[in-house]
Amino acid sequence: MTSRKTVLVLGGSSDIGRAAARAFAKAGYDVGLAGRDVAVLEPDAADLRARYNVEANLYKFDVLDTASFDGFVAALPALPDVVISIVGLLGVQQDAESDLAHATTIMRSNYEGPSLILGLFAEKFLGRGNGTLVGVSSVAGDRGRASNYVYGSAKAGLSAFLSGLRARASRGGVHVVTVKPGFVRTKMTEGMKLIGPLTVEAPVVGDAILQAVEKKTDVVYVSGKWRLVMLIIKTLPEAVFKKLKF
Repeated sequence: MTSRKTVLVLGGSSDIGRAAARAFAKAGYDVGLAGRDVAVLEPDAADLRARYNVEANLYKFDVLDTASFDGFVAALPALPDVVISIVGLLGVQQDAESDLAHATTIMRSNYEGPSLILGLFAEKFLGRGNGTLVGVSSVAGDRGRASNYVYGSAKAGLSAFLSGLRARASRGGVHVVTVKPGFVRTKMTEGMKLIGPLTVEAPVVGDAILQAVEKKTDVVYVSGKWRLVMLIIKTLPEAVFKKLKF
């Protein structure tokens, strides 16, 4: 039996998920990696075991299969100390404008599924009296933009959910973190025109998540520059904002 702390990473096969798993494993946490394809996660688990001498277990998890959430949590051998939801889907804004199925998948992947699973873990953590929940949201949720408002609206919903959950859960010893990475160089953003000074690598996000958990930070802009950028964007008058082409 191990006395180490444990972290469960939902969306473990994503670049940020892998980075978070490595950051926590390096800090001595045993790691659970969850995703739709467990076979894809096995090399990552093997690497964590060999590199950091921690336990690394795999779990099948589909954020769109909300009916399976109760069973997923119940089947875990033990409640983790930390749960991180990195699940998300950028999608294609232009397709989502006319394809309701695509828009629905974006909304469910970024808001419904992550909110429901984190809410479920929150109830378990509150019953235990401790634990940390981390939701990876986005600066895109700070204000809806013409170029990605379907994705942005879902992330806005997730941020609002996490804010309310944080206020409630804090009364029962449970900490809730909202992480807003901004531009991250990952498979999901491959091909996009990223702004260099506002772009970070996935390991930077992983380290920021670990630091937020350990320092009990509430809301994290991974790059401090984004906090200023979004402050400016949020304060622009609507008459000006709607004319901007971004």
